[in-house]
Amino acid sequence: MSTHIAAQPGQIAPIVLFPGDPLRAKWIAENFLDDAELYSETRGMLGFTGTWEGHRISVQGSGMGQPSMAIYASELFEEYDVQTIVRVGSCGALTEKLKVRDIVIANGACTDSGINRVRFHGLDYAPVADFGLLRAAVEASEAEPSDSAVHVGLLFSSDQFYSTRPELTEPFVQHGALGVEMEAAGLYTLAAFHGRRALAICTVSDHIVTGEQTTAQEREQTFGDMIRIALRAATSV
Repeated sequence: MSTHIAAQPGQIAPIVLFPGDPLRAKWIAENFLDDAELYSETRGMLGFTGTWEGHRISVQGSGMGQPSMAIYASELFEEYDVQTIVRVGSCGALTEKLKVRDIVIANGACTDSGINRVRFHGLDYAPVADFGLLRAAVEASEAEPSDSAVHVGLLFSSDQFYSTRPELTEPFVQHGALGVEMEAAGLYTLAAFHGRRALAICTVSDHIVTGEQTTAQEREQTFGDMIRIALRAATSV
């Protein structure tokens, strides 16, 4: 039993969908999984296990930001032998190439966080997705009917939601970053360290350039296309 998840051995599946919002975890469990059972509500960070098309799947909230995400991902990898984590989150669009409700499948993630600088003694590390998962997600996005455009590219994982230096994102956009979120770079790093598979798939919930945004309820309950792609990809590798 781990410190923060506190599930019993065997309660968590080898495949985990990983939203930041615990209420999105509940919504996913109720709308996509069969026979879903709650295995954790410690600190309000909900976790469920059920099945999808015969595959045993868990969904676990991670909280916001790389420090919170790293606690849950580390316990999933180390204490529960999870093999695959797919982050299913939201992001802000950094370019007019994207529209609200578009989907970003992140092949890599850059960051302003100090977490990796500590881990790598001040050197730079390139956090990237598992290629098998990435390829499976792209194939799933092509096969699944959707009203949302799907983009493959970089995410920018920021430590600040309310940034005091928004101009610092400009060089990342100039070098291909499509959206900003708060967890992918840390997740990719931890998966690499543990020799596991990880992928981040994010739906654009708000647009940094145009100011358009979705509501909190929409972010929690209406990003189904992303979930279907994640489930198909995670069960294909």
